[in-house]
Amino acid sequence: MTQSKNKGEKNREAEIEAASNQMMEQQGQKETPGEAGTSKERVVGVDIGTSKIVFSEKKNGKIDFSSHRNAFISVDYSKFTERILNQNQIKYHRIDNSLIVFGDGAEIFANMLNTETRRPMRQGLLNPKESYSVEIIKKILNELIESSGNSDSKLYFSIPDPPKGSETDIIYHETVLKRHLTEKGYTSKSINEGLAVIFSELEDESFTGMGISAGGGMCNVCLAYLSVPLVSFSINKGGDYIDDATASVTGTINTRVRGIKENGFDLQKKPSSDIEDALHIYYDDLIMSLVRSLKESIVQTSTTLKLDRPIPIVLSGGTAKVRGFKERFEHFLNMEEIPLDFSKIRIAEDPLNATAKGALIAAMHEN
Repeated sequence: MTQSKNKGEKNREAEIEAASNQMMEQQGQKETPGEAGTSKERVVGVDIGTSKIVFSEKKNGKIDFSSHRNAFISVDYSKFTERILNQNQIKYHRIDNSLIVFGDGAEIFANMLNTETRRPMRQGLLNPKESYSVEIIKKILNELIESSGNSDSKLYFSIPDPPKGSETDIIYHETVLKRHLTEKGYTSKSINEGLAVIFSELEDESFTGMGISAGGGMCNVCLAYLSVPLVSFSINKGGDYIDDATASVTGTINTRVRGIKENGFDLQKKPSSDIEDALHIYYDDLIMSLVRSLKESIVQTSTTLKLDRPIPIVLSGGTAKVRGFKERFEHFLNMEEIPLDFSKIRIAEDPLNATAKGALIAAMHEN
C-alpha cells in the first residue's frame, strides 16, 4: 500500500510539473499589470464574463487587450506543488490545505489532470455555490488591472441584464465588483453587456441597433437608439449550457467538449461524431431560445417602438464565434414574424473583445 501510494503521489507530482511547464511555455514573456499603482489618469474598460475577464485600454492610438480565464482549480497543498507553481510563475492562492490555481493556468491544469475547472461566476453572476468566488474573482481582476493613484481615472465594467428570478442577485453582483474596482482607485460604472457591444460595433450607425453578447454563462441582448437602450433582456443559456449538456449526453468531460468546439467546429458541416452531433443540437436549442425571447421582447414593446430605419444586429462573444452561428441565427430569425425591420446581421469584428472595447468606448465618451 505504501509503495502504491508513493507511486501515485509521484505520478501526481509529475502531472503537476508537466502542467506547470506547459503553462510557462504558453505565457512566454507576457507581462501582467500586477499591483503596481500609477498616478496617470486612465480610462479603461473591463468585460467581466462568466468564462473570461477581458481588460481594455487605449495606448498610442490603439486599443490593447489582455485577458484571463475566469476559472480556477483546487489541488491539495504540498511544498513541492507550491514550489513548482512559484518557479513557473503560475498564479495561485492558498486557502487552508488547498492551492487554488486561477486564471489561464486553471484550464491547462484541468486538461493535464483530466478534471473540470470551477467558476467564480455562474450564468453571468457571482456563483453562490463557490465559497471563495468573491475572493478568487478579485485575484483575477488584480492580475489584469493596475491600481490607479489618480482620482480622475475611469473604469466601465460589464454587467448582464438581470435574468428572470435573479433581479436581486444582480444588485449584490454589481455592488461587490464596483466596490473592489473603486478601491483600486477608479471612478467605476457598470454598463449593460449588450449595450457595450453597440458602443463597440455601431459607432458609424450612431450607436443605433441591436447588440447580442453570446457568452459562456448567458446571452445578453440590447436594442438601442442613438445609444439609449430601448429593449434589453437575457437568457440563461450560453456556452456553458452547451458544454454541460453535450458532456452529459456523450459521457465526456467539458474541457474535451470545449476543445472540439474551439478548434474548427462548424455548424454548417455535417456532424462527424456523437460530440459534434450533440453540439449541433444544443447550439440550435440556444439560438431558438434566443430568437424566441427576442421576438417576445419586441412584441411586448412594439407599440412604443417608433424606429425610423431598419436596424443592424451584431453578434459577439465566444459562443457566437463558432463557424456557422450567424447563418443558424439568420435561419431561425427568418422563421419568426418580428415587428421590426433588420438591415443586416454580422459577427463583431473581434467577438471575444467586443464587450471590453465597448465598455472602454463608453468610458471615453464620458470624458
